[in-house]
This record gives sequence, structure tokens and C-alpha cells, in this order.
Amino acid sequence: MKWEERNFDEIGTLERGRSRHRPRNFEGLYGGKYPFIQTGEVKAANLYITEYTQTYNERGLEQSRLWEPGTLCITIAANIADTAILGIEACFPDSIIGFKADETKCDVRFVKYFFDVWQKKIQQVSQGATQDNLSMEKLLKFKIPLPPLPTQQKIAAILSAYDDLIENNMRRIKLLEEAAQQMYREWFVRYRFPGWEDAKFGEDGLPEGWERRMLSEICHLTMGQSPSSEYYNENGAGLPFHQGVTNFGDRFVTHNIFCSNDAVRIAAPGDILCSVRAPVGRLNITLDKIVIGRGLSAIRNFDGYQSFQFYLLKNHFVQEDMIGGGTIFSSVTKKELENQVFIYPSGKLIEKFESFSEKLDSQIRVIHNQIQYLKEARDLLLPRLMNHQIEV
Repeated sequence: MKWEERNFDEIGTLERGRSRHRPRNFEGLYGGKYPFIQTGEVKAANLYITEYTQTYNERGLEQSRLWEPGTLCITIAANIADTAILGIEACFPDSIIGFKADETKCDVRFVKYFFDVWQKKIQQVSQGATQDNLSMEKLLKFKIPLPPLPTQQKIAAILSAYDDLIENNMRRIKLLEEAAQQMYREWFVRYRFPGWEDAKFGEDGLPEGWERRMLSEICHLTMGQSPSSEYYNENGAGLPFHQGVTNFGDRFVTHNIFCSNDAVRIAAPGDILCSVRAPVGRLNITLDKIVIGRGLSAIRNFDGYQSFQFYLLKNHFVQEDMIGGGTIFSSVTKKELENQVFIYPSGKLIEKFESFSEKLDSQIRVIHNQIQYLKEARDLLLPRLMNHQIEV
């Protein structure tokens, strides 16, 4: 079976995304019906991109363009050579290149897996004096080794079977989290908690026994501090290290960098991690003891109500960068975070909520572990199949 090297323009078309308007964050471009995909969403996607946080309106679409489902999105700035396939019709900016495969010559899933294997090599070529960047010209110089199309399709089918299971499990986690979040809102925002019909409300509008408290009164906060880069490594020496939202998963942090320095700020297993720099207010949970950098704060409820605390914060940070400021990018101090005010119900009601939410959280942790096993199995097969070390 012969594998042949091909340039990308021999097996499809490459075009850079469009975002002509300056400034790019002009509010008049957003809020319509056209999904707008950004580099962070390409990185966060597993195989297909189906979720997004921003949309273009008609004016936004005029200065951009819509790409068809099946387009491979390739990031060329910030996170270099991250890839995912559009599962929906969407726009994306010029920090992303779109690859449309010629289906008579290649399987777009196979091309995506090529990037997964050779991403580090591509990143090395993209290194610059001031800022890393993967240009169209650099990308066109790469040659992709291609077996015959039926073999590409077989390899892609094997690997995508793992990714399909991962996607299904991620959707299950989202549904479980939404169920807990809906119950939180029903009880603690709409005040439809057990026994609400007979509850008495004070002059402040709160049920009796409820209070308004600052975060510092209900939680312990540890602000991260980044150690010197000389202590960073990828060989597992020390503790996992997390700088900010770049390692955040859908719910739990993932880690590939370690820190061997002992004089560090630590987050304990189960701590809620809140991003305090660009963007502020994104939440995650750590399952391990980790080192946290200056982009994070670790939060732990004084009474151990971590499940309740997570949904309390999720409901509070309904959008990113609600608090904080900065001349270049948004950031928040420990004092600003501690001074955030929350409606805090009675302990008995929190315990009732925890008895429900913790069951859902336990299921989420089980599914998360299943996802990790699937990823490990896929990642073992990926280089062997793509380097022609295993016959299909």
C-alpha cells in the first residue's frame, strides 16, 4: 500500500478567515443568527465544532463569510495548529484558516488527525522573533503523507469512533450539569425551594434565615503565583501546573505541564478554580493537587459545600469579564473577588441541595474518567495509524 506526500492545495482549498472590520470587538457586528467561531472554540472542540459563544448579525456577516459544515478550522495565531471540523455553518476570523477537502482525494477527518500528530512540528516552524504565527505560505510548504482514499477512510473511522464516544460523553456531562444548574436557579433565584409556600420573607426581600454575604465570608481564596519558568517540565517532575484558562476543560482541568518548585501556591483536590485574568470568571474544578499560576484563584467553601459553591459561582458569573479592569486586558485582584456579594441561604437548605447535586456531580466524575480512558486509547492508536506502523 503506497503512501504519497501531497501539498494541501493538491487535495483541497485553503482560505484564510475574514474579519475585515476594525476594531474587531465593535458591538455593532454581533448579536445576530450567524455563529462566529474563535480560536478558543477550535481548541476546546474535540473533533467537531458545534458550540459557540458569539454570533454575527447581518452587518457582521457582510465583513466576513459563512463556511460550510465539513470545513477544517486551523488556528494560525495564539494556539498554533489547533484543529476541529465545522459541524455547523459558521463564520470565523482571519486568525483561522479554513481547509475544504476535495472528497475524491482525501478524508477531512484524516487531515485533522494529521495535524494532531504533527502539531508540535508545525508549531516549531511557526516560531517568530516577536510572535508565533502560522501563515498560509508556511502551511502550503508542508506535505501530508496520504494513503489511498479507502485507507484514509478506514483510519478516520477507527479514530473518529473514539471521538464520537467522547463527544457523546461530553454531552451527557453537559446535560447533568444543566440539570443541577436549573435546580439551583429554581431554589435560590426564583425562590421555589422546598416549603417556599410557607416561607416568610424579610424587608430585604430574602426568605428568613438567608443572608447577603461577601465571598470572603463564605470561602477561602488562594490567589495563584507563577514560579520561574526554569521549574516547568513535561516529564512529570513535581505537581501539575496550571497558569490560566488555557488548560481548562469543559468542567475539570487537564494538565501537561509540571512544576518542580516547592515554593508555590497550591490548589487542593476539589477546589474550584476561577480565572482572574483575561477572561475573568471562567470556572473549573481540579481533581488533583496542583500548582496554580497568577491567572487563577482556588476557592473552597468554609463549610465544605463545594457542589453548591460551584453552582453559586456559575450563576454569578453569567458572562466573562463582569468584574475587574485593566489597560490591556481584564484582570481582578483578590480584594475585588472577595468583595463579590452573594445571596446565601440557610445551611439546611444548602445540605438538601447538596444531597441532590452531589449525586449528579458523582456521575459527572465517572463520565469524565471514561472520557480520559477513551482519549488515552485513541492517542495510543493515533500516531501508529498515521505513521503507517499499523495496517488497517
